[in-house]
Amino acid sequence: MAEQSAQQNVQLSFEHLLTSQKRSELLKNVGIERSIFPDFAPFRSAKCNAETAISQRGIPRANPDHLRPIFERFASKTVDGKKLMTSEDFIRKYLGLYTEENYNRETVRLLASAADTTKDGDISFEEFCAFEALLCSPDALYLTSFELFDRNASDSISCDEFEAIIRHTQPLHDQDFDFNSDFIKRYFGADKKRTIGYHAFCQLLHDFYEEQGIQAFKKYDKKGNGTISSLDFQQIMTTVKGHLLTPFVRNNLIAVSGGGASGHKFSDTRSGIVTFPYYAAFNSLLAKMELIKRVYVSQARGNLDLEMTKEDFLHATQSYAQITPYEVEILFHLSELAHPGKKTLSLKDIEQIDPERLKRVSQMDRIINIKAVHHKDERGAGIAFLESAYRFALGSVAGACGATAVYPIDLVKTRMQNQRTGSFVGEVMYKNSLDCFKKVVKFEGLLGLYRGLLPQIVGVAPEKAIKLTMNDYMRDKFTSDGKIPLYGEIIAGATGGMCQVVFTNPLEIVKIRLQTAGEVQGAGKKIGVFTVLKELGFLGLYKGSRACFLRDIPFSAIYFPAYAHAKLATADADGINSPGSLFCSAFIAGVPAAGLVTPADVIKTRLQVAAKAGQTTYNGVIDCARKLLKEEGAAAFWKGTAARVCRSSPQFAVTLLTYEVLQRVLYIDFAGSRPTGSELATTKTIQDESSTNPDHVGGYKLAAATFTGIEHKFGLFLPRFETTK
Repeated sequence: MAEQSAQQNVQLSFEHLLTSQKRSELLKNVGIERSIFPDFAPFRSAKCNAETAISQRGIPRANPDHLRPIFERFASKTVDGKKLMTSEDFIRKYLGLYTEENYNRETVRLLASAADTTKDGDISFEEFCAFEALLCSPDALYLTSFELFDRNASDSISCDEFEAIIRHTQPLHDQDFDFNSDFIKRYFGADKKRTIGYHAFCQLLHDFYEEQGIQAFKKYDKKGNGTISSLDFQQIMTTVKGHLLTPFVRNNLIAVSGGGASGHKFSDTRSGIVTFPYYAAFNSLLAKMELIKRVYVSQARGNLDLEMTKEDFLHATQSYAQITPYEVEILFHLSELAHPGKKTLSLKDIEQIDPERLKRVSQMDRIINIKAVHHKDERGAGIAFLESAYRFALGSVAGACGATAVYPIDLVKTRMQNQRTGSFVGEVMYKNSLDCFKKVVKFEGLLGLYRGLLPQIVGVAPEKAIKLTMNDYMRDKFTSDGKIPLYGEIIAGATGGMCQVVFTNPLEIVKIRLQTAGEVQGAGKKIGVFTVLKELGFLGLYKGSRACFLRDIPFSAIYFPAYAHAKLATADADGINSPGSLFCSAFIAGVPAAGLVTPADVIKTRLQVAAKAGQTTYNGVIDCARKLLKEEGAAAFWKGTAARVCRSSPQFAVTLLTYEVLQRVLYIDFAGSRPTGSELATTKTIQDESSTNPDHVGGYKLAAATFTGIEHKFGLFLPRFETTK
């Protein structure tokens, strides 16, 4: 059967749909429109094919063949041999909502009417499938709301229909509304006989609670001078604007409006008096919190510990005409109520104010989630030491993972750098890195690629741990109010590189001796870790240490600032780095860092490797550089650059990814400065919180969340229980 495009204007009768084999395909692949169901009220062109559902809301369409047995199991009513769902079947039994004994029957009926497109009180299987399609639509909240208000299946909303539903909501029980106001007449006409379609309804729903707030203000402004008391302000906000209030804001309404003893008073909130400009700005601020958050994140650039001053934030909002200085003033007043005396704004402050309408921040599931201290002021030397030990332990594990992942590349790099370009017969063993890799596997086996891995893992754990820990420690010292200057980043990275050499040098020299052992012709004895240690002695373990400093200090001074800025560039809209972002950032930063310090790495390798008979020996860094330039040319300083980049970039990518992910899943809050972007917070919408009930397939995974979203987004709070008279 040829597939029909979702864009086609399908004109099929309802009866034909019931019997045609095309019905299943249409319900899965064609946009649900009322032109498909002439007997149904139209679904406002809700183009809800499977592709749209996946791309917009992450839930694929359900197969009607899967929906059929589910529908029949929950449908309790039969008419003319056809099974139907009642309102209770659909809302209470199937969706699992309003299951309490004293549930509000009118609320259940209204919610079920969203799926009952014929408005006959029952839901047929075709309506059941059609509503599943609607739930997949990107504007499902508005479409569902429209179906609730369209009580007579006319594809339009009359003033009477709008008033009937609104009067059933909780805010209207607490605060009356004048349905004869000019606001209503502008939408429905002076005689209120005009009906409005879907898009006009969406705008009406958006504007209604603003108008209700204005009417409420006028009601309490008995003198008509544009002022109300703080208590009246609190009453309006908790009844009409309750869906915009977080617990923090709700508990501080009196204080922020000048009625408490907060110490800070606005010119418009003296002595507990709230003016209309303040009232309007306060409500406008709550409605714009997502925009406020975007402004903060754009300035923080992934540093979610940043504390912005009012001046910095005002400067950042200059390009946003929607945000006024008055709203910023109120924002910082609310922020100050959370931490008196501190006049800055952080992401935590914004989260305390941001209404839970559609957006919410959820933390990653953690294996360990411990708060070592409740406040930064409680940090002492002991806590700081524990934080360093914590980071050291995680850095050790991360370093071991990174080293193991790229060790074969490191072995190839070392052998290529040690290969002399001279007149010795048989001196050139490898044509290139790939040839080296093949010959090692051929003559030494796969395990040959991991020669020297044990001391590498034993040594690289403290090496990477000390580098990461010292870099984090120094960054903390240079960070003020969540900001760190570039020179501070460079010094922090260089310090980390310098401190690691004490671990790196012994590791490197033992590793290199073992890696090149397979090249020794006719070796009569087995070379192992203890053999090398006995031969070198303690002082020999630090041979070439100056070359290590020459390599590791510049490497870290380049790498860590580059990594920090790469994270900022690859962070998402909320300033959060996903694991992929962390890996790419660490990989990108490793390219210039590893490439630019290759000459120092070549010199270090030549100084540390055991010279063969007849080969040039070197007496220090300068002597090695001079002889290398004279005998092999300038190109010799860049030997193994490709292999070094290919080894260092993925190694540090794995290491830093592991380090920061471990900090997320093994979370201990020492109230210090965490590495930028290491705190995972994913922003998701309420609709994305899908049901886990196996009977809720396709769009029905989002049904309960959609009804919840209607309340949080539009303030359409329907009463849950029957009122007792």
